[in-house]
Amino acid sequence: MAVYTQVSAEALSRFLTRFDVGALVSAKGIAEGVENSNYLVDTSEARFILTLYEKRVAADDLPFFMALLDHLASKDLAVPPAVPDRDGRTIHELEGRPACLIRFLPGVSVTQPTPAQAFAAADAMGAMHRAVADFEGLRPNSMGLDSWRPLFERCGRALDEIAPGLHADLGEALDRVCERWDDAAFDRCVIHADLFPDNVLMLGDTVTGLIDFYFAATDIRIYDLAIMHSAWSFDPQGRNFRPAVGDALIAGYSQHYPLSAAEKAAFATLASGACVRFALSRAWDWLNTPADALVTRKDPLAYMRRLHHYDPELATRTA
Repeated sequence: MAVYTQVSAEALSRFLTRFDVGALVSAKGIAEGVENSNYLVDTSEARFILTLYEKRVAADDLPFFMALLDHLASKDLAVPPAVPDRDGRTIHELEGRPACLIRFLPGVSVTQPTPAQAFAAADAMGAMHRAVADFEGLRPNSMGLDSWRPLFERCGRALDEIAPGLHADLGEALDRVCERWDDAAFDRCVIHADLFPDNVLMLGDTVTGLIDFYFAATDIRIYDLAIMHSAWSFDPQGRNFRPAVGDALIAGYSQHYPLSAAEKAAFATLASGACVRFALSRAWDWLNTPADALVTRKDPLAYMRRLHHYDPELATRTA
């Protein structure tokens, strides 16, 4: 979450008149995250999240995301579907951006998850994967393997402005992952593709919400767990691996899908791919975030450090 597009109180009040949600009481921009503009909105009746979709989220993809959330909610999963207006529409326009009013879920995102919290979150991911078995929507992964080299080339030598040697290290890592990646070897389904700790809401050791499905796509099922493993099993700087958390993630997910021998053998490659993907997108955002955006930039080097855990043979110039 973040704020790139400013919304005035007057514009938001007019927007809310389309819904049966009461009158605007307060609104506050949310700085966490990097993808869309988000506001915490309180009305006289309830609390909501207002999301304005920025350039990385294509307006044509929004019906897929909304249908996915509705499907998961119908299966009693803790996800935040969009609130329909009086005409039944969930996708609107506000300040020149596609916009949705999202149901607020209770809970907090943990920054240093315990093994018990990791187990619960991965269990929830496994339940999500089971729930999409009869979901008919399909969406190519806009940040999948085929996107990484073009993004690397767009970043170009500017990567070395972030850290000397980053262009060479990330290019080598990209080559190694592409050589080992095998799309056809594993089950595919709709995956979350971004289930970081800040996209899981918890009360104690209980998951109260899975949020921010705006990278959801059809891809390798176990790759979703590899993304989660790379995000949860390290400290925020990516310096210290926490094996108890990593083991708990795999154990929680295995409640629904025990890893096969082939998945175990490929897991380090899939996790390396996750590291490359997030190092690249963070680097791009680091180089291109507007100076006046209310957003917390995320360090791409934290994913280079994680990458060296999964592939120790890589050069360590940027670790």
